[in-house]
Amino acid sequence: MRPAVRLLLAPLLLTALLPGVSTAAAAAEVGASTAAAAEPGWTGPLSTRGRYIVDADGQRFKLRSGNWHGASGTWNGSGDPAGNAGHHAGENSGRIPLGLDRASLGAVVAGFRELGLNSVRLPFSNEMLRDTHPVTDAAVAANPELRGSTPLQVYDRVVAALTGAGLAVILNNHTNTTRWCCGVDGNERWNTSQSVQQWEDDWLFMARRYRDNPRVVGADLYNEVRRTVLDDPNWGRGNAHDWFAASQRAGDRILTEANPDLLIIVEGINWTGIPVDGFAHERPTLRPARTLSHTLIRSGKLVYSAHFYDYTGPNHSGATGTGETTDPRYRDLSPAELAAVVDRDALFVAGEPGNHFTAPVWISEFGVAADAAPGSAQRAWFENFIDILVRADADFAYWPAVGWAESGNEWGLLFFDAAGRRSGLLDDVDWRATAWRRLVTTTARQGYVAPVASRSMLSPDHGDFVASARMRAQGDWDPGARKAACPDGQRLIGLSHTGNRGLCTDFSGAVSWSAYQVVKDERYVSHDWASGYTKFQCPASSALVGYAARGAAVSSVLCAAAGSPTAGSGRTVWFDRGDSRPAGGPGGDFASGHFKGQCADDEYVAGVAWTGRFLSPRTPDALLCRR
Repeated sequence: MRPAVRLLLAPLLLTALLPGVSTAAAAAEVGASTAAAAEPGWTGPLSTRGRYIVDADGQRFKLRSGNWHGASGTWNGSGDPAGNAGHHAGENSGRIPLGLDRASLGAVVAGFRELGLNSVRLPFSNEMLRDTHPVTDAAVAANPELRGSTPLQVYDRVVAALTGAGLAVILNNHTNTTRWCCGVDGNERWNTSQSVQQWEDDWLFMARRYRDNPRVVGADLYNEVRRTVLDDPNWGRGNAHDWFAASQRAGDRILTEANPDLLIIVEGINWTGIPVDGFAHERPTLRPARTLSHTLIRSGKLVYSAHFYDYTGPNHSGATGTGETTDPRYRDLSPAELAAVVDRDALFVAGEPGNHFTAPVWISEFGVAADAAPGSAQRAWFENFIDILVRADADFAYWPAVGWAESGNEWGLLFFDAAGRRSGLLDDVDWRATAWRRLVTTTARQGYVAPVASRSMLSPDHGDFVASARMRAQGDWDPGARKAACPDGQRLIGLSHTGNRGLCTDFSGAVSWSAYQVVKDERYVSHDWASGYTKFQCPASSALVGYAARGAAVSSVLCAAAGSPTAGSGRTVWFDRGDSRPAGGPGGDFASGHFKGQCADDEYVAGVAWTGRFLSPRTPDALLCRR
């Protein structure tokens, strides 16, 4: 049904569907119930406490977001960019957020509030930042005050309007170039059509540009990292395609050089492999974080994200025809199978507390067409997926929030026709409305969220991994060695026998230290707690907060003066022939495939022992744990 006809029939249909309710009341039902959820009673900046995002007062801030796309591009990559035909679904955004040709900025923002949104994911392209060509008058026909502006200047005005209305804004680097995403299009990785240096510098530019606006709350580092024609992205291999390393470095640079208040949002890997039956291919999403997670220079700033659509699948690219395989799509899964896959691939990060990977998970894209047929697999998938989000109390962002009424693309929540008339979820009979209302009005955890203890992972696999701002300021404390240090406030609690991995924690209280010491010999050994082994031990009043390695071998330990000397000799934890950890392995698998030693949560590591015997790799063999 054409949107214009749908809009005319909606009041009659609503009255028929809701006997005894006036047409006006029925048409306003969704808007009235959801707008209450969008009240801007919050204080920026945002941070995290365990699996929850909180505001500056510690109040839960569940991201109920919409994607307002367009500034990252709608051009498909062929045909005339100036004409509508070459743009996705015929919707030409004009290189700015979609819809400003037909609706005022204020009207769009007001619609978001009516939908119950409290935040907006606002995509941009790197090309947009350097695009000096003014937008066309036609692209801002409904907003004449924007005439003559560059795309970035329009983006500025959009950010100001959204935050001025009390909405949080998450900056999203969607593409390198200004064009529609996502395929084999030159935008597969953060560094496909540009250098890593340019990508990082662009993020510093954007983070600094809006740092005085506390309602610009997040940096969503890159969208749907995926395979190019020849190469896969990876998570932890240390090469130019390593998304884990790139996002870790970019996040740290943003927090230390541009804006320490932003949430750093890292999406999982969207696709690897060749989508042909018989070849390996999959959608890893956030599974790699279970054994290799980020530890940012500022604790409480990491959010993970993932995308789910009915037509894609855990091993299905989403393609029809070329690139299509016989693997099931998400819509082909039963409700139980879908829930299990979504948990395995994404929601486990928030659902398993106390692990090195525990963080909020933002489902930053999902959506479905309003014209999906009754009884269709698409409708069933959407209802099932909403059930999953509600049960998990998950943060979310619907794609897309805005569309053109006449385009035939029925995925949006708000549609505007060429005359500026609005239709969609708030104005029409829309089968998605009941599920949407339930999604935006259901929040299991509300109010104040108390601070929680955390565990963090150290992974100096390919270079230094110093998560302490204080130690970074001290310079190179073991030249030539790979160094790792816990975030400020945390102490080391575990090490791997091989692989150089570490686990830090602030369970039983944060570590506050006044001085540090690098130990490279046995001068502080209190007693023979590992007979026949070389022992690097901290002074009596210090806790181990870092270490260094040369190749696989122990090079030094980093000790922080943390208070008065501890009574008792402590205990020795051996892990050279198997894991030696508290029951259940608290913190998760921080060194997959390697033996691990770990002190209890009410202990700290006071020393590390290793052997220099012939052919020994001089890797850690034992820990001295003290209460």
